[in-house]
Amino acid sequence: MAHITLGLSGALGHDASAALFIDGELVAAVEEERLVRRKHAKGYMPRESARFCIRAAKIKPRDIDTVAVSCAPISIFSRARWHYARRHWYAPDRALDALFNGNRRYRRYVQEIRGLMEELRIPWHKVKFVPVQHQLAHASSAYHMSGFEDKTAILTIDMKGEYASMFLGYGEKGRITRVKEFYDPDSLAGMYGAITDYLGFDMLDGDAKVMGMATHGDPQKYDLSPLVHCDGKRFQLNTALIGTVGLRRFKYKNRGHFFSKQLIELLGPRRAGDLIQDPYVHYAASIQKMYEDFTVQLVTHYLSDIIQTNGRLVFAGTGALNIKLNQRLAELPWLKELYVPVSPGDSGTAIGAAAYALSQQKVPVIPRRNPYLGPRYTTERCLRACEQHREKPIIEILENPSRRAAQLLGEGKLVGWFQNRMEFGPRALGNRSILANPFFQGAVEEVNKKIKFREGWRSFSPSLLDSLAQDFLQTKHPADYMSMSFDVNQEWQERVPGLVYQDGTSRAQVVTRAGNPRYHRLLREFAKISGYGIVLNTSLNRPGEALVCSPEDALNLFFGSDLEYLIMQRVLVTKRPELDWER
Repeated sequence: MAHITLGLSGALGHDASAALFIDGELVAAVEEERLVRRKHAKGYMPRESARFCIRAAKIKPRDIDTVAVSCAPISIFSRARWHYARRHWYAPDRALDALFNGNRRYRRYVQEIRGLMEELRIPWHKVKFVPVQHQLAHASSAYHMSGFEDKTAILTIDMKGEYASMFLGYGEKGRITRVKEFYDPDSLAGMYGAITDYLGFDMLDGDAKVMGMATHGDPQKYDLSPLVHCDGKRFQLNTALIGTVGLRRFKYKNRGHFFSKQLIELLGPRRAGDLIQDPYVHYAASIQKMYEDFTVQLVTHYLSDIIQTNGRLVFAGTGALNIKLNQRLAELPWLKELYVPVSPGDSGTAIGAAAYALSQQKVPVIPRRNPYLGPRYTTERCLRACEQHREKPIIEILENPSRRAAQLLGEGKLVGWFQNRMEFGPRALGNRSILANPFFQGAVEEVNKKIKFREGWRSFSPSLLDSLAQDFLQTKHPADYMSMSFDVNQEWQERVPGLVYQDGTSRAQVVTRAGNPRYHRLLREFAKISGYGIVLNTSLNRPGEALVCSPEDALNLFFGSDLEYLIMQRVLVTKRPELDWER
């Protein structure tokens, strides 16, 4: 009889998701935001994502043996709650609540999960319910899915879960062991997030903009060391400046921020103007350097002995979304391979919670490095969506979609590329993508002008054939998920400047035939036309929207933007001439 485990995330109020394992194999996973069309799905439970996983696996809800969640109760005897109370002495309501009612959020979440299971017809009395500590779920999402069998170092950097903000440990023979944890408010991601907030960005999305800004600044121009104390062993935020709560928080228009009025007095007003003006661009550069330096110090102190046994480190948590940090870690002299899972952020904890529950039950977890875990739509379903759409698009059935896409790219056209199962995680990896010809003058400007509306100084990412990867990236290091940046060969920097950051690096996806046959075929066809199998790849969505999931979502984007060509499975979609379809 099959062993079926459902993993759920969303206890923190955002990035809800679901993942399903059958006999230790991950068979389906999807973020709630893709199905409800709300970026980060703030305030949503993983309702539609769990329904999808059950349907995709072709099982009945009562067949599920185990439900695992990425949130767990923390004992009053744990250091975590006492650390939180001590560090928040200036906000006694927070401190006392941590000591005397420290599992309030967990209890509320369990009640919500019970209600969700009843709605999904998963019998609570029958299943084994497994709460997994948030950082352990992050750690498991990296370690258990990596395929590394020898003793492997594990790092997580997160804003916070229940109380823990960072985990350093190792995995061996399927078991995870903790070496060191840090607790809220002492969080590397919290440090970065507070400055992200100060620089005028939303903390869930703005870190990528801060990282991009940083490449234009001078990290030595301003000293941000008063924000933090780190000696390589200990790490502590200065909560008089950042990571503040209660009355210490800077408030503007009834909204509290993650920094204090003292920070404003120290650094100046919160950024409201140009992204790359002085001093803000240099603050971004400084916080990025501090982030990298402190992470390297902590990894060196707590994990270097473990890493040197086989040269491997796995890394998850929201901090692992920082591709510059990941490059810095990958370049450590005693590190041979850094593995970052396809979704290192909170949505990935659905996979991690389920994988951890399986490991605790002695069920072997089958590693998976293929990110295509979401819904798939047939050509017939895409045709039906076109026929039912109010704009009545022109459609053509293609014999060879990859070849036609390559031909359009060769002509300098932008192509929406909608194929097979949707990617899990924050990056478009060739199944829900907008593609452009990087050799076509003005390709980046065209993408920005017609769909993305991004700042002109922000670069896009490439997808490239595995046969081209070593020449382009100057390394054999795996690059499956666009999870880290690499130094780009100088010749390539000059050929495709729109795919390279200011500092000469790029966040690339290397595409293999085994990983994505149809996308690999498109790149081969494009190589015949351009001479090289490399394209600009950005996500099939508009600013502020979740990645496109269904054919209807793709058509809504298509008609709500200036994109001219959309290929859904074998269907080429174009718009009717304006005078015709306006009638």
